[in-house]
Amino acid sequence: MAKQQEDSNEDIDEDCIFCLIANDRDTETDVIKKSKNLVCFRDICPAAPHHYLVVPKKHIHSCRSLNSKHISLVEQMIAMGKAVLREQGITDMKDVRFGFHKPPFISVGHLHLHVIAPTSKLSEFLAYKFMPGTDSFVTAECLMKHLRKINPPGFLSLGNCLRLF
Repeated sequence: MAKQQEDSNEDIDEDCIFCLIANDRDTETDVIKKSKNLVCFRDICPAAPHHYLVVPKKHIHSCRSLNSKHISLVEQMIAMGKAVLREQGITDMKDVRFGFHKPPFISVGHLHLHVIAPTSKLSEFLAYKFMPGTDSFVTAECLMKHLRKINPPGFLSLGNCLRLF
């Protein structure tokens, strides 16, 4: 099992590349934007001209690890993604996609929001990975709707939730 340490009240998995990037322990990745709780950087295998990842500094495994207490976190991730797109000159927010891969279709076991623009220029070879409504990808909007329905807060089940988001 990976070692975890307490760092400014945030759990960091020392074996997780996204934890290392988010907490300034990876010097090779160019961080585009950071806040107290989040960082944004380019996807190493971009599916569109603008393809960024927004990750929390705290280690959270995936969107299935979220509950209604995480709504604010997801909202912050989306806001950072939109801010980065605007800073990169993207003004048409209708031609963007924000979403998460669902296990077992995640390449890194650390929550990360895909920020993709323009979706009209998605790579034909990678578009299938970011298709809303599939078993592998959930849009941020759909995830938010689902998180708001969870009452009381609890982990997302692996059963019916696949169809919900």
